[in-house]
Amino acid sequence: MNWLETDTENCPVRRALDLVGEKWSLLILRDAFNGVRRYDEFRRHLGLSEAVLADRLRKLVSAGVLRAEPYREPGSRTRYEYRLTPKGVDLWPVLLALKQWGDTHAGEPEGPVLDIRHTDCGAPVRVVVQCEDEERATLSAREVTVRPGPGARPIHP
Repeated sequence: MNWLETDTENCPVRRALDLVGEKWSLLILRDAFNGVRRYDEFRRHLGLSEAVLADRLRKLVSAGVLRAEPYREPGSRTRYEYRLTPKGVDLWPVLLALKQWGDTHAGEPEGPVLDIRHTDCGAPVRVVVQCEDEERATLSAREVTVRPGPGARPIHP
């Protein structure tokens, strides 16, 4: 069976995009990684409507990417802060890869808008694809072979 003979309904890329592939969801996650926690902060920083923000936060919480933690300011009603779950934190390399691509192909002439560096040594941080057997062997897309895996299903005409 080759790729064109496989059903893509259970493709992990498709499933991931179903959960987090919408523009506002990714921007909410970007802000969450950068310390934004509260509904009003997301709304002010992203500039999206209350209905869209509430919907995306609800979906991300339902998917287990964010968790809602109640808090209450004195004299106010209970509200929620949104925190990344371990499942959400696992999306960090995805967002960093999108940032790298954006810096290269859609960036500002003056340079990156976000400067991400290793806290310990100060060096820039990059996402790379590595071979598991060859320590530190960085690979390009042309150096890998893709085959249907054990979860692949044939297309049913």
